[in-house]
Amino acid sequence: MSGERQALLIEIGTEELPPKSLPALRDAFAGGIAAGLRDAGLVDDTATAQPFASPRRIAVLVSGVLQRQPDQQQQRRGPAIAAAFDDQGNPTRAALGFAKSCGVEVAALERLSNDQGEWLHYSAQVPGREAAQIVPDVLASTLAALPIARRMRWGDGSAGEFVRPVHWVVALLGEQVLPLEAYGLRADRVSRGHRFLTEGPVTIHRPGDYEQALVNAFVVPDFDQRRDLIRDQLARGARQAGGEALVDEDLLDEVTSLVEWPRTVTGGFDDEFLQVAPEVLIATMQDHQKYFALRDSEGGLLPRFITVINMETSDAALIRAGNERVLRARFNDARFFWRSDLATPLEELVDGTRTLTFQNELGSVHDKAVRMTELGAALAAACGADMATVTRAGALAKADLVSRMVFEFTDLQGVMGQHYARHAGEQEAVAVAITEHYLPRFAGDLLPSTPAGTALALADRLDTLAGIFAIGAQPTGDKDPFGLRRAALGVIRIAVERCVEFDLDALLSLAREQLPVRMDDAVAADLRQFIIDRLRGYLAGRGFRGDSIEAVLALAPRSLPDAVRRLEALESVRGHPDLDQLAAMDKRTRNILAKAGGDGRETIDDALLVDPAEKALAQALARVGADLQRQVAQGAYAAALNRAADLAPLLTAFFDEVLVMAEESELRRNRLALVGAIRSCLTAVADLAHLQG
Repeated sequence: MSGERQALLIEIGTEELPPKSLPALRDAFAGGIAAGLRDAGLVDDTATAQPFASPRRIAVLVSGVLQRQPDQQQQRRGPAIAAAFDDQGNPTRAALGFAKSCGVEVAALERLSNDQGEWLHYSAQVPGREAAQIVPDVLASTLAALPIARRMRWGDGSAGEFVRPVHWVVALLGEQVLPLEAYGLRADRVSRGHRFLTEGPVTIHRPGDYEQALVNAFVVPDFDQRRDLIRDQLARGARQAGGEALVDEDLLDEVTSLVEWPRTVTGGFDDEFLQVAPEVLIATMQDHQKYFALRDSEGGLLPRFITVINMETSDAALIRAGNERVLRARFNDARFFWRSDLATPLEELVDGTRTLTFQNELGSVHDKAVRMTELGAALAAACGADMATVTRAGALAKADLVSRMVFEFTDLQGVMGQHYARHAGEQEAVAVAITEHYLPRFAGDLLPSTPAGTALALADRLDTLAGIFAIGAQPTGDKDPFGLRRAALGVIRIAVERCVEFDLDALLSLAREQLPVRMDDAVAADLRQFIIDRLRGYLAGRGFRGDSIEAVLALAPRSLPDAVRRLEALESVRGHPDLDQLAAMDKRTRNILAKAGGDGRETIDDALLVDPAEKALAQALARVGADLQRQVAQGAYAAALNRAADLAPLLTAFFDEVLVMAEESELRRNRLALVGAIRSCLTAVADLAHLQG
């Protein structure tokens, strides 16, 4: 019986689920059921778990589920024989306790022995449990672990808690309804179709019938398939309207989570609204109405939109007219905000930031803009930016935060500032820098493309990092309310990917000095380490080896692009036959100097070089050291590493033939200086002692 495999279907039917949570609920539900079955031995690695999710259900279809666990051989090792029986051969408390825990008498226990000794042993064949007994536990643990921020009760509260009230449960193993209960409901084979397009129950005879049975009831249960259907309908509707749909992936996921039977309707709006900034119109359509905007072949916004509805309809004109009426009211509001903001002088908006708090201990948004501008000015040369552009853009960068439009659409901060700056006659470079100083907004987002935008983007993040650390609000665990991890990663990406050379320590020091609160040295060190930790993760994400990363970071790099260049050079020579030997020698020099309690930076006295091996090494170090200094100064890091490798045979001879810790103090001191010179060469590009071979 245990060898027979069946498909398992579990569906939890609910009231409409939160759309932004649905994909995560789907994945966690399917993953939890599959993992529980695997842990119980009911499925093997060939089994598949197909997730389903729609506004009123989450479900999973698992293939290849055994009806009963395989029998298992239970093995338990007991106490040693010497401890299990006394001198008269009677069982001790240890033996009696072990036997009792196994549910047998001592006489039923076996004796096993090997070279290490002899001990009591228990062995028993444990029959596998039925799947019908196991699946309820798997379901209960999966439901309890779902990522639900806030659970709710319904009815008299006795049914339990879930993200929304549960109205039906389907649980089938093959054609058998499993005897389980969830949320006060007995499992059945009866599901439900579309809320309005069907009447009556949807009976599922076997798990494999599930998807088609729901499609017949006007529900597309597969989330990905439903999303693809919407995408195809958007493309078709846009072509018919003479344009292309702007498909925001987050909006597409949200709309997919709102409908079970997607159909699209195309509508339009008055051309006069196109006078408003296109970003405002798009935000209104996407954020407020869940509509998809359309653009023409040249990228301009068309006076059309597409909405996704959850039904079949023969009266699309009525639906279209209703959506157009609602959108017209939204656009009228947006146009009013747009005109009101344009009528407000930029300097008045800037003054408004004086009363807008950035953070209580760090002052107003205006105060932050001043600090950001100072940091931006310090970065201008490194970014190739015009100082006047950076200064003017920094002064205006936060002005739109007090505009009516950004109050309504917070995601448009910076974007609106750019529009308002252009309207006020500011230089284009200033306008672009205003919006670019917010880039990147999230992981994988675009980086600023202009010099002034790059300088201010770095400055804004460095000020935020320094300020929030100074007030003791740095991230703890998963909590990062000020987005400091994102800010640090933004600094790293901009510096590395835009190759902006600046002294990290000097910029952090300047940011620290400008703050209205004091930052002590320990916190400053924590801030630097916080950024380096993000750099470590960033470099690992780019595929660099962990020990190579540690070898470079051990030098406490001050330039982020330079750290990457050193890492790339180190990775390029990892196949050098002498590199492992150099790493071993570097470890040895580090240990010698640590034990001697010095750093080996004393000057080498040639008169005290008595052994041929140390004489040869000292002469080579003088030549190689000079070459390394020149190559490192030129950034020729791979060449420097290859040049350092020339020392390998001389280092081997030195450590084999010379006693560094000589009894004579002057001789010992001179040889330690030689060891220090060796370490200087071996750490010119990276600290090779960190390499693992």
